[in-house]
Amino acid sequence: MKRLLYILLILFISCNKYEKSNYNQVIAYYAGDGDSIEEFNLNGVDQLIYSFLHLKGNKLAIDNEKDSITLLNITKQKNKYPNLKVLVSLGGWGGCETCSDIFNTKQARDEFAKSAANIIDFYNADGIDLDWEYPAISGYPGHKYQELDRDNFTDLIRLLRKYMKKNDVLSFAAGGFDRFIDNSIDWEAVVPLVDNINIMSYDFVGSGSKKTGHHTSLFSTNEQNRSADFAIKYLIEKGIPSYKIIIGAAFYIKTFKDVSDINNGIFQEATYNRSYNRINFDDIKENFEFFWDTVAQAPYAYNSINKIFATFDDEKSIVLKVKYAKENNLGGIMFWQLMNDKKEDGLLKTMVNEMKGY
Repeated sequence: MKRLLYILLILFISCNKYEKSNYNQVIAYYAGDGDSIEEFNLNGVDQLIYSFLHLKGNKLAIDNEKDSITLLNITKQKNKYPNLKVLVSLGGWGGCETCSDIFNTKQARDEFAKSAANIIDFYNADGIDLDWEYPAISGYPGHKYQELDRDNFTDLIRLLRKYMKKNDVLSFAAGGFDRFIDNSIDWEAVVPLVDNINIMSYDFVGSGSKKTGHHTSLFSTNEQNRSADFAIKYLIEKGIPSYKIIIGAAFYIKTFKDVSDINNGIFQEATYNRSYNRINFDDIKENFEFFWDTVAQAPYAYNSINKIFATFDDEKSIVLKVKYAKENNLGGIMFWQLMNDKKEDGLLKTMVNEMKGY
C-alpha cells in the first residue's frame, strides 16, 4: 500500500508540476576552463554542469581564484543563451574521497548544504548536481563507503532542497547498474526532492574489465547485460517516473589491447588500454575498421594489425539514444563531457538537432 501511494503521489506531482519544457532536455557536463566554453555553440543546451567542485572540510569549495573566474565566465554564458541553466557539481570519479565520513554527521551535512546554496547564489548559478561515486557501495579504489551513506545521502538532498532557492535545480549522477540502484539510493525519499536523475549509462566496461564490450550500449545483449535500457527499465520498475530519468551518452572512446582477431574483437579477452577524446581519436581512426552491433545498438572498431579494440558513441548511436528518450518519455539526455567534443559539427550538434528538431 505504501508503494502504491508513493507511485500515485509521483504521478500527481507529474501531472501538476511538469510541463512539456521539462522533457527533451540536453544536459552537458563541462570540465573545461572559462575561455574554452566560448568556443562552443550552446544553442539548445538546457543545462551546463561545471565539473567539479570538491569538499574542503565540511563545505563545498571553490579551490582557487582561477576556478572562481572560470565559474563566473561560465555563468556569463546565460547572457548569450537565455534558456541555459548552469549547475555546479560535487565529486566525480575519484573526487569524493571524504564524502562518506563528512556526510556522516548532521552538522557537516547542514554546513555543506548551506555552503552549496551560497555558492549557487554568489556565482549566479542555477543549482547543483551530486556525483558521489558511490554511496553505500564500493566505487573509486580505496575510498570509504558504509551502509549509512544511503540515509546520509537522503538527508543531504533534503537539506539542499531546504537551503536552495525554490527554482534551483537539484540532480545527481546515478550509476547505471543494479548494485547502485538496489543499494545506494532511498528512491522513495529522494525522487520527490530532485529534478533529474542523470544515469551514467557509460563505463559499462573499462579498466577493471577482462573482456571487451560496449562501454555505452543502448540495449543489453546475451554477452553483456549492462546497458542504458537495462538501467532505465529497472528504475521505472521501482516506480521512478520516467520524466526524471536522463539517459547518458559518452563523448569519449575506450580502448583495449591484446585483443584476438575473433568476431572483430567484440567480447574477447583483453587488457584495458586507455581513453581518448573524440579529437585525439580522429588522429588514429584511419587505422581501425568500424562495425555496428544491431542488438546493442552501439558502434565499435577494431585494429587487426595492433589488436586494439575501441568502444564509443557516434552520431548514429546518439540519434538512437535521443529517440529512445523521446519514445520512453524520459526527461532528456546528458553526456560526459563537452571538452571531449569537436568545437564545431560534433556530437553535441547531432544531439541538439535530433532532440530539438533543429
